[in-house]
Amino acid sequence: MTVRIGLLARLEAKAGKADELAAFLESGRAIAEAEEGTVTWYAFHIDENTFGIFDTFEIEDARQAHINGEIPKALANVGPDLLATDPDIRPVDIVAVL
Repeated sequence: MTVRIGLLARLEAKAGKADELAAFLESGRAIAEAEEGTVTWYAFHIDENTFGIFDTFEIEDARQAHINGEIPKALANVGPDLLATDPDIRPVDIVAVL
């Protein structure tokens, strides 16, 4: 397995919605597990209202399948209620992996 690419997303919860956003992210784990091409999927908490997601993939087709998959659709549904701003989602190239 050669992990070469990823996605990094930063999510800012609305005031008072951090716990709901954390619960939403926890539920995303099962969706990511079902994706054939997603190698790793991390949801993390940065500070009071800031969260992130980091995913890794071996090939671009897998990353594109994820971008067009169920997690972004679910995020679009809850975003207006939970997010203070639009998600900041960036493709990344993996430089080194352990």
